Amino acid sequence: MARKQNEDLLIEDELAAAFLNDDTLSVGEANASISQDSGWEESEEEFPGQLAVDVYETTDKLFVKARTAGVNKEELDVSISDGILTISGTLSSGDDTDVTNWHIQECYWGDFSRTLALPVSVKEDEVEAVLKDGVLTISFNKIKQEAAKKIQVR
Repeated sequence: MARKQNEDLLIEDELAAAFLNDDTLSVGEANASISQDSGWEESEEEFPGQLAVDVYETTDKLFVKARTAGVNKEELDVSISDGILTISGTLSSGDDTDVTNWHIQECYWGDFSRTLALPVSVKEDEVEAVLKDGVLTISFNKIKQEAAKKIQVR
């Protein structure tokens, strides 16, 4: 089951309300106050989870790594355009149609996406993406920046 939009923010607002509001408010009153003030309504619409990434470079290459355990390479979409990298896909928990009652559900299942601007210029046509042992590694050849040239002022 994927997270509902604004769920994390609502929890933060509830915590803030508990510390910032008048002590005479009950939890129910605080929740009602938050709902009225924010204008948020419960929505069944889900939003994609955000993929955590590591981005680092060596002398010649830029690397982006992401833990994608449980995702088949056929379910991954990796694209780049004008220095913007997008990784998206679907993480399936398998067949849970017979589930009648969840006791604990901490794992994220569903669509995920991550878009990021690369921190250095890369050769977009010289890229390699490898999925191994649940880790997606994308490597780019960096574009060598010419050293600044001194301009003689006359």
